[in-house]
Amino acid sequence: MPFFFDFYYLLFLSPALLLMFWAQARVRSTFHSGQEVPAALSGAAAARHILDEAGLTNVAVEETLGTLTDHYDPRHKVLRLSSEVYRGRHAAAVGIAAHEAGHALQDAQQYAPLVIRNAAVPAATYGGNLAGIFLMIGLVLAFAGAKLGTPIFFLGVLGYLAVLFFQVVNLPVEFNASNRAKVLLDELQIVDAQGGVAVRKVLNAAAWTYVAGTLQTLLTLLYFLFRFAGARRD
Repeated sequence: MPFFFDFYYLLFLSPALLLMFWAQARVRSTFHSGQEVPAALSGAAAARHILDEAGLTNVAVEETLGTLTDHYDPRHKVLRLSSEVYRGRHAAAVGIAAHEAGHALQDAQQYAPLVIRNAAVPAATYGGNLAGIFLMIGLVLAFAGAKLGTPIFFLGVLGYLAVLFFQVVNLPVEFNASNRAKVLLDELQIVDAQGGVAVRKVLNAAAWTYVAGTLQTLLTLLYFLFRFAGARRD
């Protein structure tokens, strides 16, 4: 992990952290507001309707534990919705449900960014788990003047680059799923004009969390590179 009490760490990460705090607060706010706008169907029924209209009767819709833990599982062809979204009959619920259904449609159509993202999952997962360890060990060795620090450090850099690549590719995947959701909810008349506005606010707020996460990874990598360059100068 980085040096949390390092002034430079806070300086580098502050834009991403501020954006993340704002985005998360915005998600909570828009979701709460969206709960006040009724929809024609529950989140589960909306997702089922969208999937059936697309011919994806093989994709199951299940309720799962947690808050906003909604996701599509491409391996098992299951769309899992948190209880509030699964049961909720309001704009926020159908908006999130439709977004996850959008991922199922992407999967069925072999949407290129999704295919690339799924292929990058192993590298991003293992790279992310090991990157911080290698970066810290490499940095400590570099400050100590050990030559071994450089290759270890750059192994960590490669791991972070794998995570960053995954997150960058994930952005169009998420944006496309949200755009599909907005169009489908309108076309299938699951929400009215007021509901459509509420759905857009919820999904647009959620999109900013992905942007903030990507920015945080980039700035964390730049922070480590900055510290490593300082260690080499010393």
